Amino acid sequence: MQTPMFNFTTLFFRFKIKFLSVFNFLFCQSFFSFYMKSYQIVLLIVLSLFAYSCADNLTNVGSGIQPASDQIAVGTDTFHVSTENVLVDYINSRPDSFLLGTFNDAKFGSTQADILAQVNCPEGFTFPPLSTPDSAAVVMYYKTWFGSKYSPLEVKMYEMTKSTFDYSSLYPSNLDPSVYTDLSKPLASRIFSAKDAVKLRSDSTAIRFKLSSDFVQRFFDASHYSSTNTFLNFFKGIYITAGYGAATLLNIEQIDLHYYYKYKYTTQDIHGNDSIGTRNTYLIFPANSEVRQVNRFLHNDRATVVQQRDSVNYIATPANLQTRVNIPLNRISQHMKKGVNGKTPLTVNSALLKVEVTETELDTALHPVVKYLLLMKESAKTRFFNNRELPSDTCAIRGDYTTAEIGTTGIYKHYYTFNLAKLIVNELKNAEKNGKTPLENLKMLLVPVKIATTTSTSGVVSYTSVKEDYEMSAVTIRSGKNTYSPMRINVVYSGF
Repeated sequence: MQTPMFNFTTLFFRFKIKFLSVFNFLFCQSFFSFYMKSYQIVLLIVLSLFAYSCADNLTNVGSGIQPASDQIAVGTDTFHVSTENVLVDYINSRPDSFLLGTFNDAKFGSTQADILAQVNCPEGFTFPPLSTPDSAAVVMYYKTWFGSKYSPLEVKMYEMTKSTFDYSSLYPSNLDPSVYTDLSKPLASRIFSAKDAVKLRSDSTAIRFKLSSDFVQRFFDASHYSSTNTFLNFFKGIYITAGYGAATLLNIEQIDLHYYYKYKYTTQDIHGNDSIGTRNTYLIFPANSEVRQVNRFLHNDRATVVQQRDSVNYIATPANLQTRVNIPLNRISQHMKKGVNGKTPLTVNSALLKVEVTETELDTALHPVVKYLLLMKESAKTRFFNNRELPSDTCAIRGDYTTAEIGTTGIYKHYYTFNLAKLIVNELKNAEKNGKTPLENLKMLLVPVKIATTTSTSGVVSYTSVKEDYEMSAVTIRSGKNTYSPMRINVVYSGF
C-alpha cells in the first residue's frame, strides 16, 4: 500500500518540476523576445532615472556644502501710502488735435474748450493776372465728438487782432483770450449740432463758417504772403469759442482757412483763334505744425462740483484733476536697515505700487478711460514736460491701464502698476551721498499722458513724445484711505 502512494507522489513532483521548467523556458523566451524589441525604450528609461539621480544628488551636494551664513535672505514689506486730489490749473498746450465746446459733468465738473490758432500761408504766392476775389471760409474737420450729437452748439470766431504767438514759446491752456482778440467783433458764427457736419472729403466730416466780403478783400494782396512772419503780422490768427451748449465737445482734427478766387485765361484753337475762359480755384491756409495753436480749457465749477471722498481719488483730463501719492521713503529706509535674518544691507528687488480702478461702470459710461499714466516726481513735472523728456525709472514711471479676470469668475479688476524699485534705490543713494536723512514722504503725481512711439526694423519700441493728455478722459481710483483695498507698495528685498 505504501509503494503505490510513493509512486504517485513521486510522479506528481516529477510532473510539477517538468511543468515549471517548460513554463520558465517559455516565459524567459517571450520576455527575451520582448526585451530585444524594446531595448531602446528600456535603455532610455534607465538613462533618465540615472540622470535624475545624478541631478538630485548634485542639488543636495550644492546646498549641503553652502554655509547658512552665505545663503540669500529674502524679505517682503507692505507700506501704505497717503493720497490726495490735486486741482490742475493748466498744461502747456501743444495739441495735435483740438477740443471745442462745453460739457457739464456732475462728478468731474464742467469742461469748456476754446481754440486759438495761427494759420500758415502759401509763402511766396502771387495771384495770376486778371484775378478777382470770390469768398472765404474757415473749415473745421472732425470725425468724433464727446457727449450728445443732437445738442445745439453755438460757435463764434474772432480775429486775433491784439497779439499773436511766438513759435518757440510755451503757452498755458488757461490763457486769457482778451490779450489776443477783441471780443466785440466776431468774424463768423453758427449754430449747429455734431450730426450736422457735411462730408467734404472721404475721411472726415466738416463744418464751414463763411467770412465777410470785407475779410475777403483784405486777403487779396500778394504782398501779405512774401514770408510767414509778414503774413502773421497781417493776420495774427483766429479765436474759436462756444457761445452756448453744455453737452457736446467736438474732437477737431484740422482747421483750414479756404480763400476762393478766380482768374481769366486765354487759349487758342487749332486755327489760332483766341478764347477767354475763367478758372475758379482756392488757397488753403492750414493751422498746422509749422505755426502755433493753443487749446484753452476751463473748469469753472470744479471747486463746488467735485466731492472730496476719503475712499477714492480722481484723475480727469484735460487739465483738470490729478492724484498726489506720498511715498514713505524714510519708513522704507528704516525697515531696510533692520535687515532680514541678520542680513544687511538690503537690496530692493521690486517695489510694486498697484493703482486700483473703481466705479468703472459709472465713469466709462460718460468718459473714455485714461489709457496711460505717469507716476512722476512732483518736483520734476514742470521740467519734464517743458524739456520734452521721456519716461525713466528714476523720475517718471509709466503705467498702462490693465484689465484682468479674477480666476474664472467672470469678474474683472482694472488697475495700473508701477515698479518704484530703481526710483527708491536712487533716492536713498542720493540722500546718503549728500549726508541727509531720506525724505519722510516723496511726493509723486499720477499724471495722464498721451504717448507716441516708434518701432525699429529690429522690433525695438522707442518713445518719440510724451505729452500731458489734452483729450476728454477720466478714472476713479482707490485712495490710501480706502477701507476695502487701500493703495500700498509691496516691497521685496534681499540681503547677502
